[in-house]
Amino acid sequence: MRRALLILALALAAAPGSAAAATPRTSLPVMERQFMCVTCKIPLNVAESPQADREKSYIQELIDRGDTEGQIKNALVAQYGAAVLGLPGTHGFDLAAYLVPLAVVLGLIALLVLLLPRWRRQAREKAQREGAPPLISAADAARLESDLARFD
Repeated sequence: MRRALLILALALAAAPGSAAAATPRTSLPVMERQFMCVTCKIPLNVAESPQADREKSYIQELIDRGDTEGQIKNALVAQYGAAVLGLPGTHGFDLAAYLVPLAVVLGLIALLVLLLPRWRRQAREKAQREGAPPLISAADAARLESDLARFD
């Protein structure tokens, strides 16, 4: 019994296509969103030009050949240059595209952390200087009481 299970496990492991089933293939719509048309300078999934069609067919050829997403990206960069990538790189000057917005957001949060307590303190001090809200006059108080009495 153990021997039969071992033979079955080995046969399944050595079966052709099991490695392909473990790594899912990519599709053209998935890849189109990651690239730009090099002539239109717009995302490839919305571009409608002869160049965009050539890029799409090249991507489809690479997918049909069985290339992975990384291999497809490398092939497109080799063919069309870095302008084909939809996102900037993650090293060198391209890293600034990610770090500058992050630094701006963190700077704004730090500014709010510093200024918000001051603004609240100034608002409290202003309210204390102005004193309590003015009381209503005796005539207004009498009119209010008569109006409230009518609703009882």
